[in-house]
Amino acid sequence: MPISALALVVLAGLIHALWNIAAKKANGDVRYACFIALFTVLVWAPVGLYLAWQQLPQWDVAAWACVVASGLIHVLYFIVLLRGYREADLTVVYPLARGSGPLISSLVAVVLFGEHISVYGFAGLAAVVLGVFLVAGGTGIWHNAHSPEQRSRIHRGLFYGLLTGFCIASYTLVDGYSVKVLLLSPILMFYMACCVQALLLLAPVVQDRALARQHWQQQWKSALLVGALSPVSYVLVLYALQIAPISHVAPAREVSMLFAALLGGHLLREGDRLARMMGAACIGLGVVALSLG
Repeated sequence: MPISALALVVLAGLIHALWNIAAKKANGDVRYACFIALFTVLVWAPVGLYLAWQQLPQWDVAAWACVVASGLIHVLYFIVLLRGYREADLTVVYPLARGSGPLISSLVAVVLFGEHISVYGFAGLAAVVLGVFLVAGGTGIWHNAHSPEQRSRIHRGLFYGLLTGFCIASYTLVDGYSVKVLLLSPILMFYMACCVQALLLLAPVVQDRALARQHWQQQWKSALLVGALSPVSYVLVLYALQIAPISHVAPAREVSMLFAALLGGHLLREGDRLARMMGAACIGLGVVALSLG
């Protein structure tokens, strides 16, 4: 992986960890996701509309199809992830989602896009996946499964975590194809996909305006912060995808988990501190191996 791509991914990981801490503290639902999308569209409108004026006339059917697909997958990602958090423990859903997503997208990129991963690359990918699992608490997520209800909750967590991982892999591949093959502007591609997300997520807000107003009063500041910051982290990743293989960038994105662990485990409060720090070390070593592979 070129050093420039690695630098973009590391910076994106730091920003990703920071805005995820804010989002986790908000404890929001689909309405919160809608507020974030709306603020993203609003805050980034000057840049997005300027690029749209210049480039949208040159977009073909394939470009629009990728943007709509990206928006749809992101909406599905939010719905599945939030549903998983309601049905199961975060320490089951989150590590499986974050670990399986880059693994799936990397393997698919090798098969479909003909990307090459060296021995260092495979070792780095494995280290990142293991590190994400350890940051989340390691085998401790199963220690409390003593009753049928608890086992059922863990099984639901495994299901929703893996489904979320498929969503992560899907939008990574679609967005990677958009900026690598179709050569779409990463900023404009992400902005237009956010417009699609905002339109699709408006339904629950319109259906219950009183509840949406209550959520708005509690969450608008957090949604504004996330809506302004989250595009920065993902656009940096999209630029990295233009100059480095998807199979390297996707797992390297999990460096955000390293920053989260070093910031005190704000994203995942459960789990053993030693396991989290060991996981952070695995992620760091994995990212270095990916840069070499």
